[in-house]
Order: sequence, then C-alpha cells, then structure tokens
Amino acid sequence: MNQYFVYILLCSDNSYYTGITNNVERRLSEHENGDNINCYTYKRRPVKLLFYESFADVNQAIAFEKQVKGWRLAKKEAIIRGEWESLPELARTAKTDGSTGSP
Repeated sequence: MNQYFVYILLCSDNSYYTGITNNVERRLSEHENGDNINCYTYKRRPVKLLFYESFADVNQAIAFEKQVKGWRLAKKEAIIRGEWESLPELARTAKTDGSTGSP
C-alpha cells in the first residue's frame, strides 16, 4: 500500500513551504541538499520539517496540500502545533476580518 505525505517546512527566511511526497526523509534530504535549483527552498536553506500528515490516497493528499497552501499563516501554525480543533474558529475569524488565504 502506497503512502503519501503532505509536509510543511520552515525555511531560513521564516517562510513556510508546503509540499507532497511519497517519502518524507528523501524529500527533506533533497530540500536540504538543494538538489533542485528551481525549488522555492533552494535559496532558503537550511529548512526544518515542522509537520507532516499521511494519506493512503494520492488524490486526498493533493487536495489537502492545495488546501493548506491557500491557508493563512495562523491556520498553518495551528496544524503545526497539532491544534486541529482551532481551525473552525480561525476560518470564522478570517471571514470577519477580511483576511485572504495568503500569509
């Protein structure tokens, strides 16, 4: 059975990078080593793995990655802390304060 992971990295410029992989250790190594000069993280190394969630279905993983990429910083930091229960309140706050999906 295949597993897929959505992950969040903290970059050296304090930005977050969200990605998807089928092997977290290998992908983290690729980011840390700068294997892809065109990758967002290339000039933002070192990176630190803060979060990952596993999925059995690649389509669910892709959908979750896209969802997280659209979230405000507060929602990303909530799941990094494991505070999933705070997401509904953070979503309501975003609607009332005019926040966008960008951090």
